[in-house]
Amino acid sequence: MERLVTLLLLSVLLLSSAGESARVSKIRLPNSPADGLCAHLIQPYGYPCSEHTAQTNDGYLLGLQRVASNSRYLRRQYCPPVLLLHGLMMAGDAWFLNSPNQSLGFILADHGFDVWAGNVRGTRWSRRHVHLTEKDKDFWDWSWQELALYDLEGMARYIYNITNSKIFIVGHSQGTIMSLAAFTQPHIVSMVEAAALLSPISYLDHISSSFVLRLVKMHIDEVLCVMGIHELIFKSDCSTHMMDILCGEYVNCNELLTPVTGKNCCFNNSRIDFYLEYEPQPTSSKNLNHLFQMIREGTFRKYDYGIFKNLIRYGRFRPPAFDVSSIPNSLPLWIAYGGNDAFADVTDVHRTLKELKRQPEVLFLEEYGHIDFLPSATM
Repeated sequence: MERLVTLLLLSVLLLSSAGESARVSKIRLPNSPADGLCAHLIQPYGYPCSEHTAQTNDGYLLGLQRVASNSRYLRRQYCPPVLLLHGLMMAGDAWFLNSPNQSLGFILADHGFDVWAGNVRGTRWSRRHVHLTEKDKDFWDWSWQELALYDLEGMARYIYNITNSKIFIVGHSQGTIMSLAAFTQPHIVSMVEAAALLSPISYLDHISSSFVLRLVKMHIDEVLCVMGIHELIFKSDCSTHMMDILCGEYVNCNELLTPVTGKNCCFNNSRIDFYLEYEPQPTSSKNLNHLFQMIREGTFRKYDYGIFKNLIRYGRFRPPAFDVSSIPNSLPLWIAYGGNDAFADVTDVHRTLKELKRQPEVLFLEEYGHIDFLPSATM
């Protein structure tokens, strides 16, 4: 755990000094989405990478990329597995979008870790199911609750079986809410050695993002569900081109992000055209609805279907809470958060810290916003 934390701190410091100098050659995506993330983004830098598929208990087929060091000496050493869990509207590529010395996925591989990049259902690298297709509305019938209890469990179980070793987990944003919920389940914790949570979210009632609060007030999430819009996808050739032009010539994209994520000190505006080739990734309308429920109610609970459906699904009028205090003392945690984070508000983070039985190691950086702890500084 100490070694992993040291590398995370190193990544944060590298990101802070990235600036304009952190430019690498552009890697254009091929027309066919059938090629995996390894071929797109990882192997071109000379890192051994293999594509894997983990099946969840509810039938989703999730893409996993296993990345090793490009050093033969390190590949001969014992390498503990690390599962990287991305944030909302991101995918596993988020950990590899900068140069190798400034992307956490590459940094961990270079220090001898057995790196696994996770991709939750619905993202570009995880759009398959044993029975459903992405055109079926049932394919999108999930929120972060399923990502925690099925996707994280399925990826962890696959890695655990392959490596015969407990895994380290590193999560950012949505990856942290998945982790905190999953760690209340003993069968998942039994496969985890330790976890590092970057920009952690669980309670959201003090969120300060003016953009998100406006959407919550307008009940956009409920409108989308009523309209039968199941998949949320904000990426298109037109929108990508417009953002590329705007951010390159007219505005500072970091300033555009501020009302959404909070003021980020370390966003690399010079690479926005490259980031937009990969982000944002799709998610489900139900996922947004669940997050907005939490903002309105100030709870860390399962999805609220309404009184009658709750009775059928949960046997109670209100959905059960994820009890953070049930996370066992035996699980070491490291938490990093920032003073300018408009999602993971300091008050909400402190509430989570207070409820944990075991006090984690904590890093607080006053000037950091929500995306600053992601060492690729994407969206």
